[in-house]
Amino acid sequence: MSELHKFIFEGLPVRGVIVRLTDAWTEILRRRESNNATGAYPAPVRELLGQMAAAGVLMQGNIKFNGALVLQIFGDGPVKVAVAEVQSDLSLRATATVLGPVDAQATLSQMVNLGNQGRCAITLDPKDKLPGQQAYQGVVPLFGDRKEKLERLSEVLEHYMLQSEQLDTTLVLAANDQVAAGLLIQRLPVQGQANLGGSSREDEIGLNEHYNRIAILARSLKQEELLTLDVDTILRRLFWEERLLRFEPQAGETGPRFACTCSRERVSQMIRSLGEAEAESILAERGHIEVGCDFCGQQYHFDPVDAAQIFTAARQLPPGSSAMH
Repeated sequence: MSELHKFIFEGLPVRGVIVRLTDAWTEILRRRESNNATGAYPAPVRELLGQMAAAGVLMQGNIKFNGALVLQIFGDGPVKVAVAEVQSDLSLRATATVLGPVDAQATLSQMVNLGNQGRCAITLDPKDKLPGQQAYQGVVPLFGDRKEKLERLSEVLEHYMLQSEQLDTTLVLAANDQVAAGLLIQRLPVQGQANLGGSSREDEIGLNEHYNRIAILARSLKQEELLTLDVDTILRRLFWEERLLRFEPQAGETGPRFACTCSRERVSQMIRSLGEAEAESILAERGHIEVGCDFCGQQYHFDPVDAAQIFTAARQLPPGSSAMH
């Protein structure tokens, strides 16, 4: 069963989150493998997408955002885009578009960032938007401050948190065909009178000795250990000298799980956005419109009558109303 665990280091400005995706991750891979049009992802893509799914759950669990957190990696390599989306209830889905051959030993830059055109985007899309409210998006390149290519997703996201949120963050991510897992350690702003007029020295980036000590311990965790050991064992081995305050684990119906938000109504909206002329052109060529969800593999079939109803309903809307929901 997939699970998310949150904890803080008692008396210290440091918090942590650890996630293990099992059934949620294998369901994502199963749906991809059962899709005759696409087939299974190459091994390096599976590893990247699994790490993205784990990272997305870690970040969503960490900030408790009421809406969708969408993590995207895109660029100029054979992997055109990879996406992991996590809702506020920790339901998740993930997909990747692979347009060319991927070497069995391909690194992140070889998959996405051949000419340093790769980017990482994190989007926070509110569930209940106010009128005119837009989703927040932050974008960073897949290279460091010295223009060196970053070869691990964890490095990219640590760099993102430092650049966008000014927060020291340590990430350890791992994925294989059965488990996608991650550990996040983050420095919290130091509270107290010293901060009222600005940050105290120990609250500056990279200078908090407690966070630095715990980050070193976290980085000692090997990927194989993250994939094979249970959460209690990992936390005990890493932080046996620290006082941890652990919160109730999230698993089962309240934990990470696969779910797709696609629907026939949403696909109808997409067809409507194409325009009636384009829809009629597809119908004239194929006799029907077939749309498959990249995330879950669900196929949606629209015959000429179905398509006509989409545009008839749009024309019958009162003036000033919208067909989109």
